[in-house]
Amino acid sequence: MSYSSFASVYDELTFNVDYEKRAEYIMSILKDNGIEDGLLLDLACGTGSLSVEFAKKGFEVIATDSSADMLMEAQNKAFSEGVNIMFLCQKMQETDLYGTVRAIVCSLDSINHLENIDEVRKTFSVLKNFIDDGGIMIFDVNTLYKHREVLGNNTFIYDEKNVYCVWQNRLLPDNKTVSINLDFFVKNGSTYERFNENFKETAFSDEEITSAVENSGFKVVKRYSDLSCSTPKEDTERVYYVLRREY
Repeated sequence: MSYSSFASVYDELTFNVDYEKRAEYIMSILKDNGIEDGLLLDLACGTGSLSVEFAKKGFEVIATDSSADMLMEAQNKAFSEGVNIMFLCQKMQETDLYGTVRAIVCSLDSINHLENIDEVRKTFSVLKNFIDDGGIMIFDVNTLYKHREVLGNNTFIYDEKNVYCVWQNRLLPDNKTVSINLDFFVKNGSTYERFNENFKETAFSDEEITSAVENSGFKVVKRYSDLSCSTPKEDTERVYYVLRREY
């Protein structure tokens, strides 16, 4: 999907995401693994908020996303912030760079947008070709617990200044995939325009993710609960994985 209407309102709907804090957290993990500068790939960058933060901190950023509309928002943001970022329109599982990078970051449950574990495995197999030996990849995922107990079969309402959004979820029979329907009402002068987006997110077990990662030539170094150094628990909603590219 293109996220064409979603792209224009994404930042307003995610106003509560502290991108600076999240970038600092990710960069602290990179620093712990000996990476403080150099080329960094921001995979599935969306509207580029994290890409901009990484660039501000001195990384040479390449940012990719499958949505041209998201990338347009990201380019405008980078220009207004005065940072130089290379943007490429690519699917995660079809990543194709001009060389290798020191680090790869994939944030805010982008991996959950992959359809199945085979797509996850394919993605990591491709990414292995574009990261330095010993390079670090950091990604996060929504957990099975979050899909089953928090997102599944629930409706959320967002009433912001310029957009009203009804977010309706349906947990599918596999008990791990959430079908998401977003209805947007976007202010246009004195009236509202209605848009709709539909997509799915799939959660995977730690065993599935670990197997996909390690069969692709990476090694799982650490697992953390969201924005912490704590080990994930049964009710953890978001897990960060830290990987090293094996020599």
